[in-house]
Amino acid sequence: MRYLILGATEAHDEQGTAISLGGPKVRALLTALASRAPRPVSVSALIDDVWADDPPQDAPAALQALVGRLRRAVGRAAVESGPGGYRLLAARHDIDLYVFEDRAADGAAQLAAGDPAAAADTLRAALALWRGPALADLPERDAALRPEAQRLAARRGRIEADLRRGATSGLLPELTELLAAHPYDETLHAQRIRTLRAEGRGAEALAAYDQVRRTLADALGADPGPELAALHAQLLGSTPTAEPAEPRPRTGNLRPRLTSFVGRESELAVIQADLTASRLVTLIGPGGTGKTRLAEQAASAAPDESWLVELAPLEQPEAVPGAVVSALGLRETTLLAQGGAKPAHDDPTARLVEDLSRRPDTLLVLDNCEHVIDAAAHLAETLLTRCPRLRILATSREPLGVPGEAVRPVEPLAPVPAHRLFAERARAVRPGFDPEVDAEAVAEICRRLDGLPLAIELAAARLRLLTPRQIAARLDDRFRLLTTGSRTVLPRQQTLRAVVDWSWDLLDDPERNVLRRASVFAGGWDLDAAQAVCGGPDELAALVEKSLVVAVPAADGTGMRYRMLETIHEYAAERATETPEALREAAGAHTAYYRELVRRAEPLVRSHEQLPWIDRLETELDNVRAALRRTTSGPAPDEAAATELALDMGWFWWLRNYRHEGAAWARTVAALSPAPTDESDPRHWPRLHLDLLRFFLLSDSDQRDEFTAPGAQERILVLRKAFEAGGPQAARFPGLLWPFTTFRTDTPEMVRTSIDAVVANCRLHGADWAVGVSLMFRTHMSMDVPGGMDGIDDDLAELRELGRRVGDRWMRAQVAGAAAEAAMMRGLAEPARAAYEEALQLAREVGAHQEAPFLTARVGELAYREGDLAAAEKHLLNAEAEAERYRVPDALPYVHSLLATVALDRGEVEAARTLHARAREFAAVGPPPAHFIALLDGLGARLAAAESGPRAGLRAMTDALRTAMDSACTDMVLAHLAERAAQLLGDLDHHEAAVRVLAAATVWRGPIPRSVPERSVEAAITTRAHQTLTPDQYTKATTDPPLPPTEAVRLLQELGPT
Repeated sequence: MRYLILGATEAHDEQGTAISLGGPKVRALLTALASRAPRPVSVSALIDDVWADDPPQDAPAALQALVGRLRRAVGRAAVESGPGGYRLLAARHDIDLYVFEDRAADGAAQLAAGDPAAAADTLRAALALWRGPALADLPERDAALRPEAQRLAARRGRIEADLRRGATSGLLPELTELLAAHPYDETLHAQRIRTLRAEGRGAEALAAYDQVRRTLADALGADPGPELAALHAQLLGSTPTAEPAEPRPRTGNLRPRLTSFVGRESELAVIQADLTASRLVTLIGPGGTGKTRLAEQAASAAPDESWLVELAPLEQPEAVPGAVVSALGLRETTLLAQGGAKPAHDDPTARLVEDLSRRPDTLLVLDNCEHVIDAAAHLAETLLTRCPRLRILATSREPLGVPGEAVRPVEPLAPVPAHRLFAERARAVRPGFDPEVDAEAVAEICRRLDGLPLAIELAAARLRLLTPRQIAARLDDRFRLLTTGSRTVLPRQQTLRAVVDWSWDLLDDPERNVLRRASVFAGGWDLDAAQAVCGGPDELAALVEKSLVVAVPAADGTGMRYRMLETIHEYAAERATETPEALREAAGAHTAYYRELVRRAEPLVRSHEQLPWIDRLETELDNVRAALRRTTSGPAPDEAAATELALDMGWFWWLRNYRHEGAAWARTVAALSPAPTDESDPRHWPRLHLDLLRFFLLSDSDQRDEFTAPGAQERILVLRKAFEAGGPQAARFPGLLWPFTTFRTDTPEMVRTSIDAVVANCRLHGADWAVGVSLMFRTHMSMDVPGGMDGIDDDLAELRELGRRVGDRWMRAQVAGAAAEAAMMRGLAEPARAAYEEALQLAREVGAHQEAPFLTARVGELAYREGDLAAAEKHLLNAEAEAERYRVPDALPYVHSLLATVALDRGEVEAARTLHARAREFAAVGPPPAHFIALLDGLGARLAAAESGPRAGLRAMTDALRTAMDSACTDMVLAHLAERAAQLLGDLDHHEAAVRVLAAATVWRGPIPRSVPERSVEAAITTRAHQTLTPDQYTKATTDPPLPPTEAVRLLQELGPT
């Protein structure tokens, strides 16, 4: 891994591919760590670096979350934590800042040793590493002062080296630019004056000295220093010199291109640096990536003579030296000696050595070496060893394999330059083309064509006949679609098929067989999978060398991952149909491999070892989908394999929020055959588990049709009957979750009875995880039913122990969330906050994105209960963003209801009404619990009071209380609604009744204290009652027997008639 912080922060893998880091805060964190690596950085220092003067409320927790995101991007092992804080585990040569410092130091040493030519090359290579301002992603610029000063020193040094070797061309504009930024830098002024003198412009040099003298006097009140003074004396004592002769014009055979060069700015800078450090640089990549164009562009920017040698037309390797001779314009002249002697130069290689060894700095571009790779490699090695001022830039689909070769993979274009290329080429065939009209189609074209410049240009040419959307829709048959390239290029570059055919023709039979077999993979694969499906690794290595397979280090550092570009994959799949028997064998091996992988992973994704196994399933998800697709379709589906795959993937689908997809696969597998009715049928229990898995995955969703479809309720009854009888099948996943199918039909008491039975059965027949999950679901449900808090502490204590034993972070997150909710209900803010933060951290570690919005919203609710509306809103907006980012729509009603509450407390009635309506809209789609509907009704009543007066609000609040009572909501919910009703009674001057209802609510809530907003409501009621009632009236109202909920509703109905 390489880390680039001299500019916008980037991380590149070993192939030079940029890794997605995420948002600006993650980049700032990586910048802070890389700029101090390998030393540890304290938590406080990192907080200062990342957030500067605006840290979040709980900055250490926010930093910990950022570290988790960074580890997911660059690998968990890359960021180490310890007593001193966090540190990035990276070698000095892996961070561009330190590479720059080392090269700059080397250049300075070479200059001091009297070797300005070497110093200029070294310092130029060092400066080429800069892509923009240092540490650009840090909010404060103080940390960048040192590297920016080192950069200025390196530029001074490089200019000094150029001056000493007489290379003054181009220095004046550079020095003028530098002095505009550093007007008091005497060294730069001296270098500018020396440059003017070297170019024979003595009068201008004296004028420049006079100008700097005045600048220093006016601004600093100082005279020029010793260096400038000595230079001035030299100028006064020197005689004018003539202008030097014009430098020899740069020559070569590069042709101006007729189309623009798009993107690749960073690649050009890297190639320039490579050519400075190495005399042979090879650009490798699959056909169509733009290697030739990039090489020509890099050569045109090089200071050397640049000569392009096109090797593609050659059919014989022996013709390579002659092609170079022809490109250089060295005509073979046969000079026969007297008596019929042999030609003086019948060996083109010798002719090249003789010519190139005498030339000044020369760059030779050997283009398209792959089909004559050995001959090109031998010639390159010969020329480089015997021509010291020669450099070679080669393009090929595999490296030349010459000692000292620097290999630079040419990746497909990133999305932004790919879109620019499509738009520019599109305007050439359709003037006025606007890519924003159908930006989505343009993005799809560029993505599905892998960012290959040639393919994108061919697609843009199709705009003569088709719209972008029509082109995108036809890319499944891309080889037939993309056939109209330029007539002036080589035939193999005129169609997409010809480009890939060229690569195919260079393969031997074993390599072709491996490429065909690899077409059964989807997404990517590792070495074990390759050996299981494709056979020997040697052929795979050859395909990587020839740029038909891309190899990159796995994110977890466990090895390499392999993949094909979509274009190559489609071609390989097409070729695989030529050998149907081999294709069937490869497909079978692929299914068997991933079936076994998923079987091994199933128990481990719920254990201490879950993180690497979850990551592995996430990485291999496309291959698992391919195996499921294969076993559920075609002429011979494999129901047993498909069922096993679906069941083993079930918990992963739930955990990582692939619930709809998982339910769809379960439905597809079940459709392969009717459900067996004979219990002795080996498909009996697997089918029951499969159908239960489908209903469980949809239990929190808005897909009510699944539960009301014809036959659904009958099937649910069959599932219930099978699993509620208990036994081992009902004490494992997903069988133990059968009560979820009854949530929509049973009363809360019936569901609680069912879950109690599951807990007892799991204690008898299940493992620790089954006991923990069943107990955890019961704990969460208990808090939403009357009297549910009784015994909850014992359950939580047992759950904590089970969580430690099992190691499942999802279970531990749920336990922490339940403990937090219990603490919040008891008014214990600090324990609740700590438990919620623990739950959030665990959920994020395990990638349970479905949980994060709810937990973040709970933290917001806690802040609201403490009276901190600003913090509450901040957390709730974060929860809303997480719900949208991770596609968790069922969290939004809860989030919007709390945001509406915050807005209403601030008096923002219109905003509260809008948010309340959103919560209602979402809640109407999904299956919200009864207590949430009751609280939403109560919020609606408060809005009615704000908009239409307290009488309308009281009627609505009375209805909300009655509905909550009928739905068996908890006493806490009833107390909350009753207190708001009492407040409205006070607004209507029914103060005695208000005090009675408030006293009743106090009894209902028992030992659970009121929140800050609830205490404000209580204070408003009692203050107005004290002001209005006599002491006897107030005492009587507070000492009368407390009203039960039914009597409170009756009283409210009497005082708030319709």
